Amino acid sequence: MSFDYEACQDAAQYLRLSREQIIANQTQKPDGKKYVWFPDKENAYVKGELIKTDKGKCTIKACDGGKEMTVKEDDLQEMNPPRYEKCEDMAGMTFLNEASVLNNLRSRYESFMIYTYSGLFCVTVNPYKMLPVYAPYVIAAYKGKRRTEMPPHLYSIADNAYTEMLMNRENQSMLITGESGAGKTVNTKKVIQYFALVAAFGGSQDDGKGTLEDQIVQCNPAMEAFGNAKTVRNDNSSRFGKFIRIHFGSTGLLASGDIEHYLLEKSRVIYQQEGERNYHIFYQIISGSKPELIDQLLVTKDPYDYKSISQGVVSVPSMDDGAELLLTDDAFRVLGFNQEEISGIYRLMAGIMHQQNMKFKNKQREEQAEPDGTEDADKVAYLFGLNSADFIKYLCHPRVKVGNEYVTKGQSCHQVSYGIGALSKGLFGRHFDWLVKLINQTLSTKLPRSFFIGVLDIAGFEIFDSNSFEQLCINFTNEKLQQFFNHHMFVLEQEEYKKEGIDWVFIDFGMDLAACIELIEKPLGIMSILEEECMFPKASDDTFKDKLYQNHLGKSKAFGKPVKKTKYEAHFELYHYAGTVQYNICGWLEKNKDPLNNSVVDLYKKASMKLMQTIWEGYVSPEEGNGGGKGGKRKKGGSFMTVSSLHRQSLNALMTNLRSTAPHFVRCLIPNERKCPGEMDSHLVLHQLRCNGVLEGIRICRKGFPNRVPYGDFKQRYRILNPNAAPEGQFMDSKKSSEKLLGSIDINHEAYKLGHTKVFFRAGMIGKLEEMRDNKLSSIFKLIQARMRGMLMRREYQKMIERRQACRIIQSNLRAFFGMANCEWMKLMFKIKPLLKTAESAKELEEMEKEFAETKVNLEKETKRRKELEEMQVSFIQEKNDLVMQLQAQQDQIDDGEDRCDQLIKTKVELDGKIKELTERLEDEEELNNELVSKKRKLEDECSELKKDIDDLEITLAKVEKEKHATENKLKNLQEELATQDEQIAKLQKEKKALQEAHQQTLDDLQSEEDKVNSLTKQKAKLEQQVDDLEASLEQEKKLRMELERTKRKLEGDLRLTQETVMDLENDKQRLEEKLKKQEFEYSQLATKLEDEQALVSQLQKKIKELQARIEELEEELEAERAARAKVEKQRADLSRELEELSERLEEAGGATAAQIELNKRREAEFAKLRRELEESNLGHEATVSTLRKKHADTSSEMSEQV
Repeated sequence: MSFDYEACQDAAQYLRLSREQIIANQTQKPDGKKYVWFPDKENAYVKGELIKTDKGKCTIKACDGGKEMTVKEDDLQEMNPPRYEKCEDMAGMTFLNEASVLNNLRSRYESFMIYTYSGLFCVTVNPYKMLPVYAPYVIAAYKGKRRTEMPPHLYSIADNAYTEMLMNRENQSMLITGESGAGKTVNTKKVIQYFALVAAFGGSQDDGKGTLEDQIVQCNPAMEAFGNAKTVRNDNSSRFGKFIRIHFGSTGLLASGDIEHYLLEKSRVIYQQEGERNYHIFYQIISGSKPELIDQLLVTKDPYDYKSISQGVVSVPSMDDGAELLLTDDAFRVLGFNQEEISGIYRLMAGIMHQQNMKFKNKQREEQAEPDGTEDADKVAYLFGLNSADFIKYLCHPRVKVGNEYVTKGQSCHQVSYGIGALSKGLFGRHFDWLVKLINQTLSTKLPRSFFIGVLDIAGFEIFDSNSFEQLCINFTNEKLQQFFNHHMFVLEQEEYKKEGIDWVFIDFGMDLAACIELIEKPLGIMSILEEECMFPKASDDTFKDKLYQNHLGKSKAFGKPVKKTKYEAHFELYHYAGTVQYNICGWLEKNKDPLNNSVVDLYKKASMKLMQTIWEGYVSPEEGNGGGKGGKRKKGGSFMTVSSLHRQSLNALMTNLRSTAPHFVRCLIPNERKCPGEMDSHLVLHQLRCNGVLEGIRICRKGFPNRVPYGDFKQRYRILNPNAAPEGQFMDSKKSSEKLLGSIDINHEAYKLGHTKVFFRAGMIGKLEEMRDNKLSSIFKLIQARMRGMLMRREYQKMIERRQACRIIQSNLRAFFGMANCEWMKLMFKIKPLLKTAESAKELEEMEKEFAETKVNLEKETKRRKELEEMQVSFIQEKNDLVMQLQAQQDQIDDGEDRCDQLIKTKVELDGKIKELTERLEDEEELNNELVSKKRKLEDECSELKKDIDDLEITLAKVEKEKHATENKLKNLQEELATQDEQIAKLQKEKKALQEAHQQTLDDLQSEEDKVNSLTKQKAKLEQQVDDLEASLEQEKKLRMELERTKRKLEGDLRLTQETVMDLENDKQRLEEKLKKQEFEYSQLATKLEDEQALVSQLQKKIKELQARIEELEEELEAERAARAKVEKQRADLSRELEELSERLEEAGGATAAQIELNKRREAEFAKLRRELEESNLGHEATVSTLRKKHADTSSEMSEQV
């Protein structure tokens, strides 16, 4: 590994174990005991020693000094060898199970190594404290490094995405998911910061804005102020999802950026739970760090003066709202917002606060709301640029469209408060949309874009005690993302199997989630039924629930009815991949429709504040969106869509974007709810591992072959299991020797597959091989130890025998000496012998001196030789180290070369294909060129004939122009006749106005009677007076009925006059039809002439066929004239049918006037259509002649150029 501990400085200890710890873990000797994980209520899983196993039950003893206990064998999970302690990539562990994953994450987190790989994705745990792992020198250390070269880190994922984008020329994406408080926002900001530093364009701008990289980084504080808030889990929780795309040029430099957002929590604007607070921006503007805002926005510094921001807590210990306001303001300026836009943003936020403070009360003895003071309304009107009186009026008395008319509707206090809340949510939501749009405009540059890297920061799976519509949308999003992850993860795995030549049946793990996803989004699914119910006025939560049960209960395996009774009511449950979630459907219809007071919205549109006009521009009310188009068809407005349809639309767009990219996954985890660094709640982490797909990914890995070892490494490590399979003196290929070795040992031969370059193992097989290797090594070590002990004892025994023999010799010599000591001759010899040896001793001394001198010289030579050899040894060791480093570098270069070679081979194949295509195209082009040359010669020969034909056509055109003048004269006559008809229409309009006045008088009388009835029902104590009033009202109604009968007789007379008028109109239409027939005859003559010309032109080549096509266009225009005549006949029939319907409706007392008014409107519309169609036919004739002239002129010019 090429990790440089010194380059990462103090961050190294939080990234990787020290060299000594790594060596200690890898060389730790097994103690011969079998350890397992067993379930525990407090810590989820605890390490224990396996004592014995008997008939599916195991006796274990906890390693922390606990007592022995009996556990089911199925509840135990295998433990990995010590060398996998604090493993950096969990996919490489021997045993892939929940306990091992949890233990690895916990042990690494206790050392604050917060990043860990798990196969294709990275897992990060929130440290709840600042670590130096994001310093600039860490970025420099990770820049340009491969994933295998460095410890796990977010920067490694980001750099690999950046490198793959440049190498593969493919868009990339990073999906950062997790629960609230897991650190998604921080990791997103660090990723963006990394890209901004690594791919910075450099330079500065002259207009006062920051550089592009500064603007991309400053997007976060700007959006966090309006989209982040304090929750119980997180002081800076993002209450929306976002997909940030960073665009790069072809050289890898920053080009631009844009942002898409999802699921903004608008309800927080008007309501917060205990321990939470509203969005940061509201507290920032009243913090006082910019005193001028207090006066400009008419606010105070006390948050408790505003009920919309004081329902929970009003301050956050870890956040200074005043300093945050300055950062937000600086971010606006870096992003290039002008002063008017910044001021408008602050005014809008303050206006929402004042708007939520407005108070209302009921009128005396009525349920009609009226303002309880106008101070807050006046402040809102001042900040928004509205008329205060109109604002209050439309809040209490909105105008509602009933049929084709608008009616004023009274509102109760509850309805007004609900309407104000909806308006506040709508204002904040549309302002947030505008803010994101403005940021995107700022980040958009004129630099060329080649690729992008998208960073997705979105809420993870949510399972609460009470789950509503918002949780369904979030969980549905996570289902789609998990399906995308499953499909992508195992597709890559299976592609490697295919590349290695492994026999494998493709499995689509994305289908595992299909049942739940289809239940939510398919036709007649949950979303579809919800949108359908929103269209019916009388729909309710009960009807919605009934339809869900009717369509899905017992029919879909992902849908169920709650059985367990909980604290909160649940109406249905869904079986998500992360677990069963019970949903409460109360209020779903209103949440999905998200209705607004359209009268106030219209007032917002006319506000003098420019920002208010901008954010409501393009808004379509339900009446406008679902109102009638032509023919009574409903037209769904683009701005008025249900929340569910908008979410599905944006989610589909997001998934389309993600599928077009190469994804990289980051899973964020919360270690504990207390925000304590270094502590891990095992049950909480396990729940998140299930929810965010880490364990799901492990499940997928277990179905395949997650462990793989190159043949050379496998042979070197596991040859000890059967040395005879690969003898030392005999050369054998690594693949063959590995295959022979695997075939000779006692393992399940279905649990591994042999690829081209490596052997693949199912989960757990490496652990079994390691266990066999450990047993083999243990037996070898025991044999070596036995032989060593025997050899040492034999040596000791030989020494004992030698010592015994020496003692015997000494003893015999001493006995002989003592026996001869008393002999006289011996005494004499002892006295003479020293005198004899003096001469010999002198000679021996000289010889010894010579030997000493020689030995001294030899010693000096040997000392010098030894020093030389030691120096040579040092140099040899240094050369050996250098050669090892060079060998490693060359091996890396060879690996890179092989990768590049593969890419070059692929490129060569693609280029060869392109060359073949180009050669074929070249041959085709040459053939076409020859054909064109021959055609050109023919056309030159036929040019003279074409000129003659053109002259004939010009003569024909002159005749057509004469006929056109005749047609124009006829059209003038028709226009005069239409003028007379307009006069008749004016008379009918006067009669219509008289009828409308009578109808309005009747409506007023009826309205007064309804008011009287309403007042009588409220005053129950005065029943007798009510009876008298009712009798009087009955008499008046009788009079009104008499008047209506008189009106009916009068209308019948008017009807007769109208029928006579219609008859006159029918006569006029007959005359028009006769004239049209004459025109058709004339046009038929013209068509025959054009057909003759067409017969002549058909004999020519392709150029001549163009004239034939133009004549056919004239025939199509004649058919259009016939269609227009057919429309006129159809309209006449419709008029006659409507007159018959009118006569029938007039017989009914209450609907006579309305039918007459509608008839007059339709008649006016039909007359206007007739006049417009005649004008269009006139213009069509003129256009036909002009196009003919132009086309013939173009044809003559083309022929002249060819000549």
